[in-house]
Amino acid sequence: MDIFLMGTIQDQVLALFREEIPGYLDKHWKEIPLELDFDLFDAPGDDLHEVLDKFEKRFNVDLSGVTWSCYFPWENTPLLTRWFKAKREEVEQTRQPLTVRMFAESAKAGKWIYD
Repeated sequence: MDIFLMGTIQDQVLALFREEIPGYLDKHWKEIPLELDFDLFDAPGDDLHEVLDKFEKRFNVDLSGVTWSCYFPWENTPLLTRWFKAKREEVEQTRQPLTVRMFAESAKAGKWIYD
């Protein structure tokens, strides 16, 4: 049976993210699977883009209005500013966490509910 036919929306969103983004290794090299409150900041970019595309289609949630600079401020800082004016550590201090739970709650609401 398809995993997306079972469980709550929260379970379905978590399963989708776990399919696309690997967990992480703890200090004993044991793999820890992705959880709802996992901050996606360190997720591999290609994996994150892939799961966001699938999330939009599967749960019919438009992510085009997400203010990505809240979650990835350094990547959304103009290049010249990064080169000459800003310090990455200072810019990253403004970063808000982006979690799987946020996507699950937005899927329940049928739209992105953060920023």
